[in-house]
Amino acid sequence: MTIAAETLAAPSSALADGAGTLDEFLSGVAARAFRFAEMGLRHREDARDAVQDAMTKMLAYRDKPAAEWTPLFWSVLRSRIVDAQRRSVLRLRWLAPHTGAEDTVEWADTGADPSRRQEGQEAWSRIVTGLRRLPRRQREAFSLRIFEDLDVATTARVMGCSEGAVKTHLSRAREALQKHLEDFR
Repeated sequence: MTIAAETLAAPSSALADGAGTLDEFLSGVAARAFRFAEMGLRHREDARDAVQDAMTKMLAYRDKPAAEWTPLFWSVLRSRIVDAQRRSVLRLRWLAPHTGAEDTVEWADTGADPSRRQEGQEAWSRIVTGLRRLPRRQREAFSLRIFEDLDVATTARVMGCSEGAVKTHLSRAREALQKHLEDFR
């Protein structure tokens, strides 16, 4: 069991007062955080590590008001992703042979309609490919604003930039994704 899973499974008495609320917050954000980290790192295990580190770090902030957890968590996760990207450069991962494994998407949906599932998988694969081609800041702005539905001010706080910069990054990301997806329609 990972540290994050142990933390989420820990009884409320093991943590300070209000830990149940932190547990709920971390449980609710876990899947989205993993997808965000995986898009940024392009490696499942590194993404899991980054999310686990961010969740562990949040334990130090459990006494903060719940309203501050969202921007704080995404800021911590973003920092962990940047750290992992730097480490991967140092490990010279780019010298390793390309297996194409990071380009595959595992689908958990076993719905009854295979044609709709196939269309959804193809559309999601194209979106992920388009997002991976975006510069890091544009990808972050798009993911936080669109997928996580954070407001401009919170996104700016998480990214450590101005609200105007968030709007610019988001606009450029949307334009690039629209061009990438035009032939798919």
